[in-house]
Amino acid sequence: MASRLVNRNVVAGRGRTSMRLEPELWDALYEICQREQVPIGEIVRRVESRGDPGGRTSAVRVFVIQYFRAAATEQGHAEAGHGSKTALVEPDFSDSAAA
Repeated sequence: MASRLVNRNVVAGRGRTSMRLEPELWDALYEICQREQVPIGEIVRRVESRGDPGGRTSAVRVFVIQYFRAAATEQGHAEAGHGSKTALVEPDFSDSAAA
């Protein structure tokens, strides 16, 4: 079975490096870059500077989760249909794919 991970090069604090993330995490990371108006290399540098254990890629995954958890609101959950079994089985990302 082929891996779903996508390898991309990023220029971070220690120079050019590669990271392997799921396509959804790359999309989320680029969305954060757009929202914050910060290049991806800057975000990776900031994540690295925190000194999280587990390596760069793991730290970036955790950062993406923490970013969106911090941004979550009750209204956002209701609009996304969270709390319904449908949202857990078949999430609708059509609006976010167009962004």
